[in-house]
Amino acid sequence: MENFIKALPAVISAAGGSEEVIEAACLGAWKHAVGEALSGRAIAERFTGNTLVVAVEDKIWQKQLEQMRDQFLFRLNKVLGTPLIKGLEFRIAPESFQRNSPVVNESTSSQRPIPIELISAAANIEDAGLRKAFLGAAVSCVNRLEQCEVSKPKSEI
Repeated sequence: MENFIKALPAVISAAGGSEEVIEAACLGAWKHAVGEALSGRAIAERFTGNTLVVAVEDKIWQKQLEQMRDQFLFRLNKVLGTPLIKGLEFRIAPESFQRNSPVVNESTSSQRPIPIELISAAANIEDAGLRKAFLGAAVSCVNRLEQCEVSKPKSEI
């Protein structure tokens, strides 16, 4: 996959403006630019009129991702090697997630979803193994802190 991502600028250049190739490159760039954990929660669906349309499950995800719009645009265009994507549209589409099972991390599958803040921080880590280790450690830490809060007597909170 890494070789494919590195080859995207050359593929786009060789495509000679082919809309299908450019769209496929943009969709592939999304998954790489946002990371594995987030790509299961935000699915790039199409590229039209220089805008990448991304399906999100609900309004909460939409709001969180809109706050990161500039960061995503920078990463996407860096991966593509050219500023093809001018806009991002985060569209609420829960039906997109019913047919696509979300990305599940074995270490967190029985727990609540990973907080967006952790996913955002992890997205900056380029090494996939290190990113997965960071998410696992961070989620474990959050869970331990929450367990401590639950087990404290109310007078200590």
